[in-house]
Amino acid sequence: MNLGTVAHAARARAGLTQAEVARRVGVQLEVYGRIERGEMFPSVPTLRRICVALEIPSDALLGLEAPQASGLRQLVDAARGLRHSQLRLLHRLAQSLQPSPRD
Repeated sequence: MNLGTVAHAARARAGLTQAEVARRVGVQLEVYGRIERGEMFPSVPTLRRICVALEIPSDALLGLEAPQASGLRQLVDAARGLRHSQLRLLHRLAQSLQPSPRD
């Protein structure tokens, strides 16, 4: 995955528009759009501001994060929107998947 694809996915998960991210990062909308489309790579300071605006680690934005960590992050993000009763059910399911001491 390239930086633009990851940034786009993170922006969608955060429910932000390109204009909102551009404003938070301090760049013109057109510039942010070019970054998301993969037409340009941001400077290091701009990259850092994008990470802060999208609440995403720089390793994830750069595609350096381990795949398992990325999957775990998706699970945690999905769990954030669950009601308490749903979280209890998810917890019971996870416990049932743990191997017993005899295994």
